[in-house]
Amino acid sequence: MGILIEIGSFIKLQRTKQEKTLGELADGVVSVSYLSKIENLKTQASPEIIQLLCDRLGINVNNCEEGLIKEKLEQWYSMLFEVNNKEEIITAYEEIQEILDRNLSENLMLFEIHKIRYFLILGEYEEAEKKIDELKGLSNNFDSLQQFYWFKFRGNFYTAHSDYSLAMQMYKKSEEKSGYIEFELEEIEVADLKYTIAVTHSKLRNTLEAIEYANKALDIYMKLYNFLRCAQCHNILGISYRRIKMYDKAIKNYNLALHLGKLNNNNQLIQLTNQNLGYLYSTKGNSIEAIKHYTEVIYDKAVQPVERLATVSSLIREYYTIKNYEDTRKIIDYGLELIEEISDIESYRIFYYVIYTYHYLLNNEDDKFEKLVKQDFLPYLQKHEDYASLIIYSKLLANHYEKIHKYKDASKYYKEANFAYEQIINI
Repeated sequence: MGILIEIGSFIKLQRTKQEKTLGELADGVVSVSYLSKIENLKTQASPEIIQLLCDRLGINVNNCEEGLIKEKLEQWYSMLFEVNNKEEIITAYEEIQEILDRNLSENLMLFEIHKIRYFLILGEYEEAEKKIDELKGLSNNFDSLQQFYWFKFRGNFYTAHSDYSLAMQMYKKSEEKSGYIEFELEEIEVADLKYTIAVTHSKLRNTLEAIEYANKALDIYMKLYNFLRCAQCHNILGISYRRIKMYDKAIKNYNLALHLGKLNNNNQLIQLTNQNLGYLYSTKGNSIEAIKHYTEVIYDKAVQPVERLATVSSLIREYYTIKNYEDTRKIIDYGLELIEEISDIESYRIFYYVIYTYHYLLNNEDDKFEKLVKQDFLPYLQKHEDYASLIIYSKLLANHYEKIHKYKDASKYYKEANFAYEQIINI
């Protein structure tokens, strides 16, 4: 999309940012209705009017710094693509923002769209949402490249809020746009979207689709010798094959992920794979192997507290299943310590619920256990459509009621578990 076509959107963006009304910007230059038409791309104003409007906004129309802007933007976009130092990302962002505030650039809109991704990386979800709302009014005029990122980053936003159905809708729209601009996108960008779609299908338990997209991404990553991303694809394939009970294929993919993780000396990836192997052996009913892999993760200080907390939740359930209540208590205590280390527990509430569920259960605090599971935990799982966990914790509550001879309540929650199981089959 050329600069002249974009000029109205640019003016609208800068006016909004400077909190000027249409009347304040139009005063003495054009009528309010004419400015509205310029901003909404319903007319193309003369260069003289554009100059006057830009002067009032303090913007340089002469884009002599365009080469520098493009170079700096490309560097910044690559920082957002992989995990990088947040301080460096912020510094680069502020430098670019300062240049763009004083220059009319044809790259401005792409920069504004990338701000969604930027705010998500920083964990500033409200700012990301504000940016999405701000750009919605301009999105009808985006070209295919801009739409590719617009839909992709909105998908990232919904993913961050665990709304995987909406995220998938956005990613599929982004994939559709990629077909129009395949020569403008690097292969790594195409692979990243395929991988992201694979992860989202996995979250939605669309197992065959997850396998399809993980393989598509894997083909590209192998060509690019990006072994770290290859390992992540193998993890998705491992999860998917485990779900359809093709355990040998699952173990093969997990072992490939472990091998590539060790080649890259990537401890995070190694321990993620250990977590997945633990879950696989748990599914097979091999608690000894499951506990071995889980234990690898939880005492590794290099693993983030949040990731250790996820494994702690699995390990608590494993020890409880084999009636090793002493070790269950030890791991619960460790989990409670980890919770203290995490400031944003809201994003990881599921682990909080798991730990306290077993904590109350083991301490025979029946009222607290029933209240937590019925009023908080099960509704949380229903809201997030986590049917696999719904089966586990509905059954746990049903078993509890059965033990205390509340058969009507037990029957109700066994039915809940069966309903959740049916949802998984339907998915």
